Amino acid sequence: MAFEYPDDLKYLDSHEYVRLDGEIATIGITAFAIDQLGDLVLLELPDIEDTIEKGNKENDQSFGTIESVKAVSDLYSPVSGTVVERNEEMIEAPEKIAEDPYGEGWLIKVRLNDPDNPLEGVLSAEEYSAKVEAE
Repeated sequence: MAFEYPDDLKYLDSHEYVRLDGEIATIGITAFAIDQLGDLVLLELPDIEDTIEKGNKENDQSFGTIESVKAVSDLYSPVSGTVVERNEEMIEAPEKIAEDPYGEGWLIKVRLNDPDNPLEGVLSAEEYSAKVEAE
């Protein structure tokens, strides 16, 4: 099944995406992740003003969890910074994330710690697409 991966986003191999707008990063999960998880039932996100660290499975720096009928998955941030907004609508109704994962289905917005060099180790849409299509 082919999914859309917008070119204006950067991706982690753990299936999160980031969209930069100045020093604010919007973070969400990809359509591929949603498909793999199945029906989403619970979303736990950090509070506003919480500090999050760039994370991955190796350093165990998750910023939250998302639960489906199949599994619970940690959420990892492609950037470090302070949470300035969280999507309360998705917390209340996580199943809505699947309707528009790259638009209304975003999870958190973060003010970057280092706006001059925010994205290391992220994948382009083309790189991410090639990776997930191989899975």
